[in-house]
Amino acid sequence: MHDGVPRERTSASGRRPGRPGGFVIGRILGIDVEIDSSWLFIFVLVTWSLASGFATVHRDWSPLLRLTTALAASLLFFASVLAHELCHCLVARARGLPVHRITLFLFGGVSNLEREPASASTEFFMALVGPLSSLLLGVVFGALGVLWVGPGVFRAAESPAVLSRLGPLPTLFLWLGPINVILGVFNLIPGFPLDGGRILRSILWAATNDLQKATRWAAGVGQLIGWLFIFAGISMVFGAAVPLFGAGVVNGLWLAFIGWFLHNAAAASQGRAVVDHLLEDLPVARLMRRDMPTVPSDMTLGTLVYEHVIGTDERSFAVLDNGALSGSVSIDDVRKIPRARWDATTVRDVMTPAGQLGSIRPGARAAEAYRELAERGMRQIPVVEDGHLMGFFRLSDVTRWLELQRR
Repeated sequence: MHDGVPRERTSASGRRPGRPGGFVIGRILGIDVEIDSSWLFIFVLVTWSLASGFATVHRDWSPLLRLTTALAASLLFFASVLAHELCHCLVARARGLPVHRITLFLFGGVSNLEREPASASTEFFMALVGPLSSLLLGVVFGALGVLWVGPGVFRAAESPAVLSRLGPLPTLFLWLGPINVILGVFNLIPGFPLDGGRILRSILWAATNDLQKATRWAAGVGQLIGWLFIFAGISMVFGAAVPLFGAGVVNGLWLAFIGWFLHNAAAASQGRAVVDHLLEDLPVARLMRRDMPTVPSDMTLGTLVYEHVIGTDERSFAVLDNGALSGSVSIDDVRKIPRARWDATTVRDVMTPAGQLGSIRPGARAAEAYRELAERGMRQIPVVEDGHLMGFFRLSDVTRWLELQRR
């Protein structure tokens, strides 16, 4: 597990809407801590795996003690991942980069930055501090465990007996030490978007003075490493022993899955970098639709369909009440209602309320607004200034702009 996904951004308006499949569990230093639904799967898997391992080593422990210790170990490990991400955030803030959210997910965590670092040195120190924090935690936990247990843990002949006599606390220390070291070392692999890949990108950026080129090269290395992991994992499934990873079907499948994830994340990061470049310094006002079609909230769906949808190319409408934005309604919303009920159902009944739409300013960066749409799974977002609706920033308009720019 690692924080091997690109540093995402928050909304261009500074709002912190929840993402589909995620929920905020609290705030630390003004930063929202969010749990992705995929995190629950890995949390249960780690807990179950540890409880099974404790049953083998600590036969005198009760099932409840094994489960409790496993739960504590999992929570402390993910607290370590959170500390790793907080270190990224603190350096980012010190370098003038706003950070509003940390998300824990299947493979660790991700710090949601509002924009890319302004310089190669900022990227370098931001990326480096995460693995260093994990290595430091690993050394501290490991040292506490060794001090508690004594040197017998290092002697192969004595180690099994020593470990079997340990209580829950030293057991936690001796597990958290190595796992944090592994986390730190793994993130130093120079495969973008791992921290090591970001360190590589910062070096290439400094050497070429070209962020786009550095991103392409670092992402290419990330994809290559992803393919190597996939190949090694498949080889392990078929019985080959790979240095550092060993052999076996389960380990091989995990390594191949991590390689697949890393390859896709590197490719996606490269794609995002291209989009950011094409939208560079472009304000939302340049791409937003100003003449958005509007309908009242008390209009029936039958009237909406036959008088505003049929015979036009419109797929979504702003819903206004007394001139104020009340929400947004689209063809997808209408499809949820059987045709026989269209005349008895109003737009208000099916629209997305304005409070759930969020908003952005016309002067916000188009790249940030586009990322918010993608992150929230939305097709459009209202553009508001001083409380007045200026238009809608739509995914379809951005897509059309990108098609015009690409050669």
